[in-house]
Amino acid sequence: MSHITRRCFAVDLVDEPELIARYRAWHAPGGPPAAVTQAIRDDGVRDLQIWLVADRMFMIMEQDAAQAQDDAGKAARDAANPDVQAWNALMARFQRSLPAASDRTWVEMERIYALDEQP
Repeated sequence: MSHITRRCFAVDLVDEPELIARYRAWHAPGGPPAAVTQAIRDDGVRDLQIWLVADRMFMIMEQDAAQAQDDAGKAARDAANPDVQAWNALMARFQRSLPAASDRTWVEMERIYALDEQP
């Protein structure tokens, strides 16, 4: 039985209602290209959800623990996949970096609270 790791990420969108509407449409069922969805699944992602409020997005990803440790391998697979590269380039037109991480999008967040750890 494989173990699952939950990872959470954040990114901002360009704060223009028309662009946000287009971004939402790209993420509707059937919006992302099938090859991109398959690449996500091939990376051991069991569940992935993106939540939006105003221009801030939050992604929750549940992934096989062993594959969650292989960020370098994922980066290499993504770099070699023209469908993923095209998707990332398209999405980059809508996204903007968080102020605390101006060099990238989808910044991984640190969990600082868990109810089940409280007395």
